[in-house]
Amino acid sequence: MVSEGAAVRGTRTDRAEIALETLIGDRGAPERLRRVLEQALVFSGAAFAGVYTLGDDGTVLRLAESAGLPRTLYGLRDAYPAVGQSPPAEVYRGGRPLWLGPEELADCPEARRTPSQEFSLAVLPVPAGAGVLVAVSERDDGFGPEDRACLDLVAGAISLPAPLPTAADSGELAADAFSLAMDTGRIEVGDGILDLFRMARDEFDGKVETLLARTVPEDVPALMSVVEADHMSIGDRELEFRVLQPSGSPRWLRLRGRLVPGGEGRPARLAGTVADASTLRSDVTDVARVQRLAAALATAGTVKDVSQAVVTALRGPLKADRIALAELENDRLVVTVLDPPDAESWPELWRSEWRTEWPDAPVRSMPTLAAALREGRARIWPVPTTLEPALAEVGPGGLAILPLPAGGRMAGACLIGWDSPHDFGPDERALLTASAGLAGEALMRAHAFDAEHELVGMLQRTLLPRRLPTLPGAVAVARYLPTTAGLEVGGDWYDVIPLPDNHVALVIGDVQGHSAAAATLMGQLRTALRAYAVEGHTPDVVVSHANRLLMDMESDLFATCCYVDVDMEDGTAWCVRAGHLPPVLRHPDGTTEITETEGGLPLGVLTQADFPMTQLSLGPGTVLALTTDGLVETPDADIDDGMARFARDLAGSDPAQLGLAADALLGNAPRADDVALLLLRYDGMAVRPLRESWTVWRVPEAARHARRFSKRSLRTWGVTDDAMDAALLVVSELVTNALIHTDGPVRLDLTMIDHRLRIAVADASPRSPVKPTNIGWEATGGRGILLVEAVSVAWGTVPVSGGKQVWADLVLDDPDGPGGFGGLGGLGG
Repeated sequence: MVSEGAAVRGTRTDRAEIALETLIGDRGAPERLRRVLEQALVFSGAAFAGVYTLGDDGTVLRLAESAGLPRTLYGLRDAYPAVGQSPPAEVYRGGRPLWLGPEELADCPEARRTPSQEFSLAVLPVPAGAGVLVAVSERDDGFGPEDRACLDLVAGAISLPAPLPTAADSGELAADAFSLAMDTGRIEVGDGILDLFRMARDEFDGKVETLLARTVPEDVPALMSVVEADHMSIGDRELEFRVLQPSGSPRWLRLRGRLVPGGEGRPARLAGTVADASTLRSDVTDVARVQRLAAALATAGTVKDVSQAVVTALRGPLKADRIALAELENDRLVVTVLDPPDAESWPELWRSEWRTEWPDAPVRSMPTLAAALREGRARIWPVPTTLEPALAEVGPGGLAILPLPAGGRMAGACLIGWDSPHDFGPDERALLTASAGLAGEALMRAHAFDAEHELVGMLQRTLLPRRLPTLPGAVAVARYLPTTAGLEVGGDWYDVIPLPDNHVALVIGDVQGHSAAAATLMGQLRTALRAYAVEGHTPDVVVSHANRLLMDMESDLFATCCYVDVDMEDGTAWCVRAGHLPPVLRHPDGTTEITETEGGLPLGVLTQADFPMTQLSLGPGTVLALTTDGLVETPDADIDDGMARFARDLAGSDPAQLGLAADALLGNAPRADDVALLLLRYDGMAVRPLRESWTVWRVPEAARHARRFSKRSLRTWGVTDDAMDAALLVVSELVTNALIHTDGPVRLDLTMIDHRLRIAVADASPRSPVKPTNIGWEATGGRGILLVEAVSVAWGTVPVSGGKQVWADLVLDDPDGPGGFGGLGGLGG
């Protein structure tokens, strides 16, 4: 409907006359009758317009063509007896128009009415006594004087076309023609149609179902609405559909048909033609455009996909210069697609008042747009029309606003603009109206999909490491790809865990299934493995503890896992596999090796399962690769072949660009399952720490023996006497504290790198020492930890295998004193 603000030239009747003269001049157009009826919708405000003509038997007025809303909404029949008392029959016999309001219709026994629908009815004779024009208005005042004048013009412009040729008419079908009996479903088709369906004449059994079986399943409902008479209005119909091909994409065909009433003893039949749509000129009146938009929206998953599908469906047929599609969120319009995307194609006001990325704008800043959204119908403003600047510059030659309804609310809006003056015909209005509902519903579905996708992504990002740690002597990168189907959240995970003494644990695993339960269990297992590793357990014990934890959780799911503990100082690694794929090594010379490592059962299968360890050796430049089965296993390929392919791809990668290598390895991932990938390039440490350990025996002179061992070791490392005094004081205090306050074995560890010394004492008690808040002069204990704090740059405790380790860092031979360094970075802890 044209906006009230649109410029009008002459009266509505004048414009209707001009439009009808154009259509009358084109008497050969096959859709002329329907286009004439559409003028009744445009110029008289009718909601429905139809033409009834006398049937073959001369006794019944049958609906020949219609436009607008379905006739069933107003109780109109397909046919009326020509001698009856119905309004169409009276006008046909008398030749004088009838104008009936709701009250007159209520008193008319032959006029069916829908109780919940109030409307007015107009019936006018058409030239040469060929039939009658029936129009319906839903407006409260019915048809006004100018509306009636427009309907008179429409009735006078009606000339009924000859019916499509059928076998019953000519005795022989043309190559592209068909005739379908509506009572039996038997169909006669020309040889050309059989060629389009790739079917020989002797293969065809005469049943319409045989042809429908070769149609793309998504298009069958539209075809059934044509071939089932109970769901079809009488008159010409046209649609496009797809048929399957032996190879390649489906072929588009176009069907034109007319339902021909049956005479005495003859059934009604659908007669028409089928042609290859690719050889026909496509224009905006084709029902196929709406069909293709519906097909594109059915596969559009995200809001951006929906927006692109709408732009593709509308911009070309409408010859528009720009289209903007936006979601409506509360009072803000969130732009999702601008076509063309370059900023210069859009109003300066948009670029100045909307942020650079043009994400949103308040609807209240554009009153014309707000009014269109409130009314919920397409609004068109031709040239010249005065609009607010934010809209006027979108379409200097004409502007259309298409509200997108869905689920009882407005999902968004589509703005379509032209630069040169544009004439808006009924074809374009029909295309806009039909597209609006499809786009609105698809936009709502896509918005829900995007919200779910973002929630899933946030859950996955929360459960996986946000970033990998910086490692001494190595570089690690990781990648994760969710499956492209289902909830898109799964149980694949990875982790890189720094450990004391320049060790690092690499973990990769896969929980069974793709669900929130699998993701939750994955998060619990990852946390548990990290906790067991930090406690200082050996790799087999870490995995065994995780297995028992999963068994105690009584979950129905199991998990696979590969755990590798790498010593960064000498390149030694210990690997434990629990039903998972083995690591793959890429050696410095470019060769790859799928490691022969022992494996145990998956986690959560057997409580007392064994998890053997296998030693690996990493030289500088070696790449250690861990992955999940989603990268190497597909339904049509063996996992061994996938692992061999993965090894070949790893051999061809560049270890110097580890991130690019990871991306390349994922480039051809099948995506039928989650994929996790973890790569570590071992470079070796530039400076290796000096280490010594001593087991402290519980004897009266244990502290003196510990000091003697420490003094001998520090002298070997070249520590001066002044620095040694502070170190021996810390050794004495930490060892004495462990012997007095704990039971079990005590171990002393000394580590030095670049004049930085760490003294660590491990015992069997998990209780950490507590620094006293204050000590009186008469106190006999509690000063030891204060002395350690005074001479060291940092101290602390870490859990180790059920006990703890108390450590202190000292800086030796530093002219700035202990405060000049922040601890022994690189030694862990």
